[in-house]
Amino acid sequence: MARDTRIVIVGGGYVGMYTALRLQRKLATGEASVTVIDPQANMTYQPFLPEAAAGSIEPRHVVVPLRKVLRRCHVLTVRVTAISRENREVTVEAAAGHVTSLGYDVLVVAPGSVARTLPIPGLAEHGISFKNVAEAIYLRNHVLSRMDEAASTVNRELRRKLLTFLVVGGGYAGVEALAELADMSRYASRYYENIDESDLRWVLVEAAGRIMPEVSAPMGRYTVKQLLEAGIEVYLDTRVKSMTDGHVVLDDETEFDTDTIVWTAGVKPNPMLANTDLPRDERGRVVCSAALQVDGSPEIFSAGDCASVPDLTKNDPDAKTSPSAQHAVRQAARLAENVIAHLRGEPVKPYQHKHAGSVASLGLYKGVAEIYGVKLRGPLAWFMHRTYHVSRMPTFNRKIRIISDWTQALLFRREVVSLEQIHEPRAEFSRAIGPTPIIPEGTPKRANG
Repeated sequence: MARDTRIVIVGGGYVGMYTALRLQRKLATGEASVTVIDPQANMTYQPFLPEAAAGSIEPRHVVVPLRKVLRRCHVLTVRVTAISRENREVTVEAAAGHVTSLGYDVLVVAPGSVARTLPIPGLAEHGISFKNVAEAIYLRNHVLSRMDEAASTVNRELRRKLLTFLVVGGGYAGVEALAELADMSRYASRYYENIDESDLRWVLVEAAGRIMPEVSAPMGRYTVKQLLEAGIEVYLDTRVKSMTDGHVVLDDETEFDTDTIVWTAGVKPNPMLANTDLPRDERGRVVCSAALQVDGSPEIFSAGDCASVPDLTKNDPDAKTSPSAQHAVRQAARLAENVIAHLRGEPVKPYQHKHAGSVASLGLYKGVAEIYGVKLRGPLAWFMHRTYHVSRMPTFNRKIRIISDWTQALLFRREVVSLEQIHEPRAEFSRAIGPTPIIPEGTPKRANG
């Protein structure tokens, strides 16, 4: 290949960043240029978002600055709006609205996923997703601010609404977010004279008949038991019919009011893929071979949540790998090796994983894990959860910072301070200056001084 070969990576998440990291280590000087495109200047390690929301980890430590770690790559913080494999072009739009196109010789399509929403009345107005650091910080501040308001009102109905928290979706994200935030709120209640742990109502609603399908059915049942023992209400085989104005109606006719609705009911491929000429399946995912090459275009690769990749570990020819961080990180390693092989005219290899197991946190010192068939529960599983994810956290710098956060949390009590004002930083300033006075026409202007 020519020395000026252009590799363009769409997306700076798990697949994009890990692929770029491996390429910058293994490509020879001058062999190719690597450009990473993402509207965010950092990669978020999502498995640590629940602990960031609960205050166990500093939120800045769960993100990795792309420019800091990808020093041999070009990083563009713009949004990809379209891809044309016919013209070998990627169309991007800057924040200021400027639109331009970038050519490529090799393309990696990894824009990831977005929250999968449903046409439920009230969801758009009241739902909060849980996929990035901003949402994690917002939820932490929101939960604590609801407790502040509840402690300051004599209205019993309003107080009950403020202290009711709903999580929709029983996958990893929903269960771990629920467990961590419920732990945090129970801990915070000790600082309120008129709020007891029993006043806090946490509710989990899952449409399927079990939670956390990533673990075995017995471990899923154990998780439900742990949540119930912690005072959390769990509704399985149940759907939300409406949540207008915070009034939640379930399909079993259960009704209640809440001021906090966390939506973690699955993901779907990035909508940007609709503006491409890439082959996609019925779910909107890019169709790939086991070697992570897009069907009909060996110079285009894809992986992660947005890709439909055959699962070679199963006997079912229609089986696809699930959208998980574990697959994304492993696929990125194989993808980078295949890109290099493609550049050098060598044969590419299929992605085939060996399932190591699953780990999940259920709050402080509680967890479930299945490691190579061995089932663990309680503190040991919680420790395995932390150990596994810190080992997967990119860069030594971030690993040390997270371990430092955990060490400090063991020595000192949690910080339970709501900083809700960060979501509206100009509110106080706007109130201070007041409304702009209306000056009648013809009024003479006063000279300065």
